[in-house]
Amino acid sequence: MKEVVVLSGKGGTGKTSIVGSFAALAKSKVLVDCDVDAADLHLLLQPARRERHEFWSGQTAFIAEDRCTQCGLCQELCRFKAIKDFRVDPISCEGCGFCSRICPTEAITMKENLAGHWFISDSRYGPLVHAQLGVAQENSGKLVATVRQQARQMAEKEVADYIISDGPPGIGCPVISSLTGANLALLVTEPTLSGIHDLERVLGVCRHFGVPALVCINKYDINEDNARHIESYCRGQGIEIAVKVPFDNAVTEAIVRGLPVVEYTEGVVSIEITKLWQNISDFLARSQGGTGANI
Repeated sequence: MKEVVVLSGKGGTGKTSIVGSFAALAKSKVLVDCDVDAADLHLLLQPARRERHEFWSGQTAFIAEDRCTQCGLCQELCRFKAIKDFRVDPISCEGCGFCSRICPTEAITMKENLAGHWFISDSRYGPLVHAQLGVAQENSGKLVATVRQQARQMAEKEVADYIISDGPPGIGCPVISSLTGANLALLVTEPTLSGIHDLERVLGVCRHFGVPALVCINKYDINEDNARHIESYCRGQGIEIAVKVPFDNAVTEAIVRGLPVVEYTEGVVSIEITKLWQNISDFLARSQGGTGANI
């Protein structure tokens, strides 16, 4: 079993569209949406929910009115301004617990948060593990670790060949949680100045955690000078450009119809994404002595 995570260093580069196409191309896999702060892979795959589980993380202060003497000490000392009129605003509360320690009547207790939910769903392409973080909730890295763990258990049970993860944007905690222990990172970039900058950052994270990477330049033909700059940078870093995908309105049309682009059209975009999945399969086969995927 091999785990491939698709990252970008920034949002909007086309990660989810590519993962949706991989879902249609790969024969034996479990799909994971690790972008728990703004999950959207389910919108493309349209799965039927099989299981729903609560995700508890972090704490929020709670004031027991019958024990509160309204001395005002908690309001005065809360640096997050989360207590007003002797009530706690759960959105502003950071869960530090300081108010519960300084309350002279011990009227303040810390209660665990229902921070979100994670799901196991069935799509026409196979099982999908995904999640939704609650409003203003944190610890999304912990939730990412939870969905990855569930996906691995499911893949082992079903003897799947691949785990394919739609990773979050950026380089923060959720990305680190998505990346560590993966067999390969596919870095999707676009030929813009911010795309080049963010590719450099996420590549640095991959190197730090020892995860090999391939690069896909999406919409390369909107600025071919920048695309050549990315190619030159990757050659200098010893990183392989797996494919260059051209811009095509068919991708947007496929999203509107709720289909992976490889199922919507047989045009050049679909050809390049199919080639991309074959390159990923071949790379994993070379690195681990296996055989390429049958697509």
